[in-house]
Amino acid sequence: MAKRKNTPAPDPAALAKALSSHGTGGPSGVKGGLRVPVLRGDIGMRIARDGTWFYHGSPITRKPLVKLFSTVLVRDSDDEFYLETPVEKCRISVDDAPFVAVEVDIHGDGRNQSLTFRTNVDDQITVNEANPIHVTFDSATAEPSPYVLVRDRLEALIVRAVYYELAEIGCEEEVEGEQLFGVWSEGAFFPLGRLEEEAANNA
Repeated sequence: MAKRKNTPAPDPAALAKALSSHGTGGPSGVKGGLRVPVLRGDIGMRIARDGTWFYHGSPITRKPLVKLFSTVLVRDSDDEFYLETPVEKCRISVDDAPFVAVEVDIHGDGRNQSLTFRTNVDDQITVNEANPIHVTFDSATAEPSPYVLVRDRLEALIVRAVYYELAEIGCEEEVEGEQLFGVWSEGAFFPLGRLEEEAANNA
């Protein structure tokens, strides 16, 4: 029986080089006088819920590569994710949010408070009306999933330890006649949940 040849593992560094070249990825189309990136289809890249990037099932362990990919990540109006340069556009899959907020820096307190998150790719996001926090709750378990907007419809999932930090500095506010628990940043209030939900989560 003939031995099966080992197929070399895909090289994410080669993909990074192609994406960063921006001018050598092949011809792009023109639509309405604007250059349109060529859609290359799915490239076998996935971002797990914990922020780990995978390429054809193998984790990408080199952080500079992940940071490079993150700079060309976009989300379209159909909630599809792509790595996009001026010449090409490659679809990837995202399990939850493409980024993870791993730290929070807290300055001031109360209404004068300012919150700045650091993501797993070292982006710094100060929470404000343009970059809000929002929380969704699992319909079956009531488990919270908190997010902060990083840029252009791309969010970071706030890790549990950081969410607990927010809960420790949270306060009660009345919003449109409803008592909500949340945090202040840059003069705006961001609900973390209703008081009964917060009590259940901390029980």
